[in-house]
Amino acid sequence: MFFVVLVSFIPMRIALSLFFILPAISLHAQQQYKVAVVAFYNLENFYDTIDNPVVNDDDFTPGGARNYNSKIYRDKVQHLATVLSQMGTDINPDGPAIIGVAEIENDTVLNDLIHHPLLRSRNYKVVHYDSHDLRGVDVALLYNPTYFTIEDSRKLFVRLPEGAKENIFTRDVLWVKGKLDGETVHVFVNHWPSRLGGEERSAPGRFAAAQVDRNFIDSIQKAEPGAKFIVTGDLNDDPVNKSITKVLGAKGNAAEVKPGGLFNPWVEMYKKGIGTLAYNDAWGLFDQIIISQSWLDKNQQGFFYYRQHIFNKQFMIENMGKYKGYPMRTWDGNTYRGGYSDHFPTYIVLLKKVN
Repeated sequence: MFFVVLVSFIPMRIALSLFFILPAISLHAQQQYKVAVVAFYNLENFYDTIDNPVVNDDDFTPGGARNYNSKIYRDKVQHLATVLSQMGTDINPDGPAIIGVAEIENDTVLNDLIHHPLLRSRNYKVVHYDSHDLRGVDVALLYNPTYFTIEDSRKLFVRLPEGAKENIFTRDVLWVKGKLDGETVHVFVNHWPSRLGGEERSAPGRFAAAQVDRNFIDSIQKAEPGAKFIVTGDLNDDPVNKSITKVLGAKGNAAEVKPGGLFNPWVEMYKKGIGTLAYNDAWGLFDQIIISQSWLDKNQQGFFYYRQHIFNKQFMIENMGKYKGYPMRTWDGNTYRGGYSDHFPTYIVLLKKVN
C-alpha cells in the first residue's frame, strides 16, 4: 500500500503531512501525492565470518588481522538495520521502496540484514549477482515488493583500461528493470573503482564504469523513448568530476537537462561543502542518485522527482578522536570502532499525483 502526502508547493517553505492512503480531503491549494523513497548506502565491508578461498576476505575471518567474529558481525547487522529502519520514515513510514547497496560480500549477509527484527515487517527482497572484484565485494538491490516489482535484471561487466588499476577486475554494474506502482523504471547500482593509487591514475577506471551506464541507458532509450532511469552508487567521484559530467553527461541545473539527459541533484550540496564521506578534513559526495530528465516534469501522471537528502543522524556521526565529525565508521584500520559506515546514505523522494 502506498502512502499519501499533502504537498503545497510554496517557495522556500514546503509543508508535508503524512497519512495512510485512505479517503481524504485536499486542503485549499494542497494536492495529494503518493510517495516513494529511493536510497543508496555503502555498507562498508559487510562480510560474513566464513573464509571464501576465491576472494581476498582473510581479514574478515576469526583468524584474520581484524579478529572478525560472530559478535562483531551481529553488531554490524544491528547497526545497518538501525539506519535502514529510520531512513526516509519522516516522509513514508515504510522507509525506502528501493535501496541500492555496495560493499557487500554476498546475498547471505543481505538476507541476515533484511530479516533483522527492525526490517522484517517490510518484506524486503534482494537482487544480487557475484562479480570478480578482488576484495569479493559486490553491489545489490533491496526492494519492498509492496512498492516495486521486478521484471528483469542483469550484471553489466566493466572492463578496466590497462594501467588504470593494479587489479583487472572491479565491481559489475547491476541493472534492474521493474514496476514502481505500475510504472516502468530502470535502476542501476554502481560501485566505481576507487581512487587508490591516485585520483588521476585511477580516473580511467571510473570513466569506463560510467560509460557502461551511459551505453546501456542509450540502448534502452532507443527502444523506450522517455524511459525513466535511476543511477545510484558510490561513484568514488564527486558530482563535478568528469566521469559524471562528461561521460554520464549529468547536469546539476535541471533547466539545462534535455530529453534523454541526466539530472544530478547533488551538485549544489557538494558546492556548499556538504558530503557523504570525509578524507583529510574535506568532504566528498561520492554517494549519488542521478535521474533521467523524464522525472522532472511535475505535471505528469507518473512519479516525478521532489527532493534529495543525505541521511546523517547524530548517532551516525563520529564523536571522538581524529575522525570526529566524520561518519562513524565500522573500522579504524584493523581496530573495530563499532560504528555504522564510513559513508552516509542518500535518498531521493518521488511523488505521484492522486486524483
